[in-house]
Amino acid sequence: LVMDHVSGGNLRSIYPMGTRLFPDTIINYIYQIADALQYAHNQRIIHRDIKPENLLLNERQEVMLSDFGLALFAPVSRLLSGQDTAGTIPYTAPEQLRGKPRFASDQYSLGIIAYEWLSGYPPFHGGEAEIILQHISSPPPRLRSTNPSISPAVEDVVLRALAKDPEQRYPSVQDFAQALLQASRM
Repeated sequence: LVMDHVSGGNLRSIYPMGTRLFPDTIINYIYQIADALQYAHNQRIIHRDIKPENLLLNERQEVMLSDFGLALFAPVSRLLSGQDTAGTIPYTAPEQLRGKPRFASDQYSLGIIAYEWLSGYPPFHGGEAEIILQHISSPPPRLRSTNPSISPAVEDVVLRALAKDPEQRYPSVQDFAQALLQASRM
């Protein structure tokens, strides 16, 4: 695997846990990440490990998606079902935790990142088992409870990307980014 050297660092080191980003910055980053993910999805690749540590910022302030080490080609083989829950737990979709990743799983992970950048923290907390259970069965706390300045429209978009049922999320990761942009303009 060969990739360009990216001197800007990853978005976790630039924005440590607890950092809230400006809405325009969030929209800009989400749009760029969604474009990269949509390209991967169009090639039938599910990334499976979307998290701030795998988002690199180059010298032109462009976000680059990295670490395809856990990526799979879709459709996912039934041999993986129930066995392979790869990913970083705080950012992993419920269906991926069940060993059934799909393109919507990457959208869920990107939704977790948007939630974190809006509120300062991911929606689910606790030990690994607690976070897994929350991903599977608990709705995320309302964003406006931690950051009342978030518009209800933006909150609704992010929470839809975090739907437990992948069929209730946006049809594509780019649709999620577009909806977030439109909601931010209301």
